[in-house]
Amino acid sequence: MLEVIGPGFGRTGTMSCKEALEQLGFGPCYHMIEVYANEGHVDAWTRAIDGKGLELDSVFAGYRSAVDWPACSFWKQLKAENPDAKVVLTRRDPDAWFESMTKTIFQALRAESDDQQRMRWRVATRRLIFELTFGDDFTRDHVVRVLHAHENDVIASVPRADLLVFDVGDGWGPLCTFLDVPVPDTPFPRSNSTAEFRVWTGLDQPAGGVHTPSTPKSGSAT
Repeated sequence: MLEVIGPGFGRTGTMSCKEALEQLGFGPCYHMIEVYANEGHVDAWTRAIDGKGLELDSVFAGYRSAVDWPACSFWKQLKAENPDAKVVLTRRDPDAWFESMTKTIFQALRAESDDQQRMRWRVATRRLIFELTFGDDFTRDHVVRVLHAHENDVIASVPRADLLVFDVGDGWGPLCTFLDVPVPDTPFPRSNSTAEFRVWTGLDQPAGGVHTPSTPKSGSAT
């Protein structure tokens, strides 16, 4: 059963939110990187993206929270199946978000791969993000308009008591208050910067000072 659902698009701080939720006891948290970490999940999500239904019980078995694509595109179904779950909508300055999307996800999903499974998942993710989410229009005004429409739909659809609109730059305070848990003594996680993403997904070569996550390399993490 999911206790926290994150409907925010990728590059809004979803990896940092994942790590924060796990530190607060709401882990494991499902994120794009989990698709490759779990056998059968590429096929399950591909079927869901193709409109054949999301196998909730098998995909989210053992997970207590979910953020990022592909789960954020199915957030209403997740909330309906987990009515007591809290909703944490990660949000970011739209200009910074669009620049990050342009330098990360939009480039990574266009890249080719010799790994057949990875390539198959990229094709499915292109359909989910490029076609179904943004309608194959990647101009700034359109992409940001889609982002705002999605966020406004979340805000309008979720009861106020169940919703936190969260900028990860605000740190532990709002998140811990909302989830009614103590504030950790450790710094709030800061993960998956544009530079880290580009190295992690093979768009750039590693350079000094760039940390790459220890989680599985997905080619489309956010």
